[in-house]
Amino acid sequence: MPTPPSWTVSGSYFETCNCVAVCPCRRQNGKPGGRSTFGVCQFLLTWRVLDGVFGETGLTDRIVAMAGFYSDEEAGEPWRVILYIDDGATRPQHDALTSIFLGRAGGDVFFTASIAEVVAVRSAQISLDHARGRERVRIEDLAVATALGAADFKGLVSCGIPGHHHPGDELIASAALNDGPMKWSYEGRCGFATEFAHSG
Repeated sequence: MPTPPSWTVSGSYFETCNCVAVCPCRRQNGKPGGRSTFGVCQFLLTWRVLDGVFGETGLTDRIVAMAGFYSDEEAGEPWRVILYIDDGATRPQHDALTSIFLGRAGGDVFFTASIAEVVAVRSAQISLDHARGRERVRIEDLAVATALGAADFKGLVSCGIPGHHHPGDELIASAALNDGPMKWSYEGRCGFATEFAHSG
């Protein structure tokens, strides 16, 4: 097997899930998180790459999103996901971002070890605003998420997806998804915003 090219991506991150804020999966003031609020976690994760490269392929200004779910009762809590790459990406960019965010390019994107099934990888029109306090995302007519304001929490909150070395802002958010086998919506649940940086 050929050695994957070296790569780096960094930028802004926003996620929502159906847990009650503060999401119990998060680390709060250094205390490790636990199980999801309702036993099944439904999530929408988004990344805006402000600086990135995969070998000779530039990735700056690209957008990636991932929708999925897992059950606390299933051994290992395996994720089922749909990956979205913004439709402005060239084919080399699309392939590079797919490799990175599904863990196929190696490196330190540790959350990808939880992915058990990739339902689909889609090129999609993604509208994204990561401005703090008014984060929002729309993926064509498939998904939408909006930050409604800050959660009532004082202290340090971090999430394992962007990494606990990137603490951020816990939010109240709403989201909806209707894409093939994944259909859900929630209002006034949890969101999280921070920065991310990964390499391989």
